[in-house]
Amino acid sequence: MKKSETRSAFTLVELLVVIAIIGVLVGLLLPAVQAAREAARRMSCSNNFKQLGLGVHNYHSAYNQLPIQKSGTGLGVGLASWDLSSTTSNNEELSALVGVLPFVEAQALWEQIANPNAPNKDGSAGIWPAMGPTPDNGTANGNYGPWNEELPFLRCPSDPGTGLPAAGRTNYAACLGDSIVSSTDGPTTSTLNKKSSNAGQMARSNCRGVFVPRQKAKFRDILDGLANTIMMGEIVTDLGDRDIRTNPNAIGTTATIVANPALCGDASTVDATRPQFWATTGVALINSGSIGRGFRWADGNPVYSGMMTISPPNSAACVADEGMYDGSGIITTASADKRYSVMPAGSRHQGGCHVLMGDGAVKFITDSIEAGTQTSPMVARIHNSDTGLASGSQSPYGLWGKLGTKASKEVIDSEF
Repeated sequence: MKKSETRSAFTLVELLVVIAIIGVLVGLLLPAVQAAREAARRMSCSNNFKQLGLGVHNYHSAYNQLPIQKSGTGLGVGLASWDLSSTTSNNEELSALVGVLPFVEAQALWEQIANPNAPNKDGSAGIWPAMGPTPDNGTANGNYGPWNEELPFLRCPSDPGTGLPAAGRTNYAACLGDSIVSSTDGPTTSTLNKKSSNAGQMARSNCRGVFVPRQKAKFRDILDGLANTIMMGEIVTDLGDRDIRTNPNAIGTTATIVANPALCGDASTVDATRPQFWATTGVALINSGSIGRGFRWADGNPVYSGMMTISPPNSAACVADEGMYDGSGIITTASADKRYSVMPAGSRHQGGCHVLMGDGAVKFITDSIEAGTQTSPMVARIHNSDTGLASGSQSPYGLWGKLGTKASKEVIDSEF
């Protein structure tokens, strides 16, 4: 009688088939896992923005105004202009994010800033004025502890930027409207004088966003309606990789950019094989180590904590190669981060970025949002005359431009 044979293991062919099937399944699963992770990061980013919106609304309830973009103590001792570094004052260069700290559960950090002698970034004792020095990283002021704090509620989990040469980074920025002129100085001169009629009129004409540099703003000023006006937008922080969104290109005078902001992403300056990066030659990038998009959450200059609704999300950033207008003349600024510049919103999410509306709602805006005629001049009053479109004109940048202006009485007639 024959004995039946019992097989005790898989054959080599069967093992190879099973391994191949598992490999295929893992290959199919990985993209789904990555997509799920990004969805979770995007939701976390949205939640951060909602908390920041609640903080802004609570600030307004407490003080009957919005936190001021570019606020703080006056001109530093012995300084001829606010764009110079100071250890005795902050030259009214602080972002609106500083003022909102007590309303986003960052009271301890706020108390360090509001009182003198905040600690250095290494934890050692510091000798600093109340409200800190100017938020300049890369100078002696770079040792001021609070400006170097990395605040989780200001960071999008999808953005990998971290560490030096940045100070504390931010992925959320104040909306400054649809014009670049007056975006660093508001209604002030180089010595922070607010009695200049030219500077004041320029700011009234050019500063069309919710936040006006160095000037109080209230919800009542948003005549287009809180639900129809962008209050803040998401931005990308610089990784030192020639990204067109994070390392601005100096392309010409302010008047040149005003006349045609589309020059920011001109094809001749972009890498032909990688259109999201600048070419390696013929491009005057302003990144000098400590200057980069989103590098300083406490700094109110647009490159760090501002965004505009001129170019669509994730478009190229650029900066003028001259200084600021000082009421009646051009003042050469101490560094490129103080110049007028086009600073679009952007993110590392796929296809767009988040914006915070005036009513506290967080919406995702796609890169393909209707943005009008990108070659159109912007509204720009320089000195005592209109250089671009006349003051009070409707935004030429379509739905995107309309959402960034607060009082132009433009009808939002499509979904976004």
